[in-house]
Amino acid sequence: MAIGYTPAVEIYGANAALINSRLIDWERVDAAGIESDTLKLTVNIEGLDGLPSVDGKIGIRVGYAETGLVDKGEYVVTRTTPNLFPAQLLIVATAAPFKVADETGFKARRSASYGPTTLGALFRQLATRHGFSPRVAPELDAIKIDHVDQANETDMGFLTRLAKRFDAVTKPVNDLYVLARRGQVKSLSGQPLPPVTISVTTDNRPGERSFIAASIDNDSRVRFKGARTVWWDGSAGTEVQVEVGAAPFKKVRQRYQNEDEARAVAKGEHTKTQREAAKLRIDCPGNPAFGAEGLVVLDDSWPSHMRGTWSVDKVTESGSRQQSYRSTLEASYPDGKQE
Repeated sequence: MAIGYTPAVEIYGANAALINSRLIDWERVDAAGIESDTLKLTVNIEGLDGLPSVDGKIGIRVGYAETGLVDKGEYVVTRTTPNLFPAQLLIVATAAPFKVADETGFKARRSASYGPTTLGALFRQLATRHGFSPRVAPELDAIKIDHVDQANETDMGFLTRLAKRFDAVTKPVNDLYVLARRGQVKSLSGQPLPPVTISVTTDNRPGERSFIAASIDNDSRVRFKGARTVWWDGSAGTEVQVEVGAAPFKKVRQRYQNEDEARAVAKGEHTKTQREAAKLRIDCPGNPAFGAEGLVVLDDSWPSHMRGTWSVDKVTESGSRQQSYRSTLEASYPDGKQE
């Protein structure tokens, strides 16, 4: 979308009128996969008696006065922190249903055993327990799991750990709970994110509204070009190796119970090592089109070693009455492919 010149933000929901009239600054974090999206608001409470309800829902729209605001969704208020001096209130909200009243036991720790089952079936079982509508990527749905233990973990923590075996992510998105490969969460939740092109101006200097700062952290260690796992073949009474990619292989120490699971883990580990070979960080003017799990394209105005398509892992956007709307992006190679 086009970017204007006058940053604008609007809060809606619980105590919206109060918050909008007294908002000092705000920060919203949109993270890929395992992290819950969060919203922080700092409000001037000088002379006020009441405070926003801890059980309320608030939403945020951000953008520019010239080009319009974009709705970034609703959040559940989880914490309020009043400060005596200066007289301010910090409101922290999350997109996940972390409420004081936890009727379904979403935050409760459990120990249980599951299997034989599939990754998709187990995910649906636990997601629906808490009132979510589950969404599962087709390539993850049928992965066989002969046996797995949940050991004094919350259901969310257990599902997150299980998904990481296959380089997948789990994430609550409003009333949905999504299990997907990185980069697929938004598409599975019905929120497609088209690629966003970023350009560097010819006069890129600190202090300018369009100023962009960027860096790439390249992993200088010896990089694995493949992954190796093992599974136990009970009929033959022996361990069987599964290799994905090429040597040198990263060895996954855990032994798996069938070939499908071992191969899926090896593929996930191989993709992860490729993807994490470089990390890109960009600080730039705010753009509500940015989103975790989306793609950004650095065009020919960038140095050659930075150009190309990057997968956004995390977006931190913020604004205040004193400072313009800014975004910080953390990104990596999409789908483990180095461009």
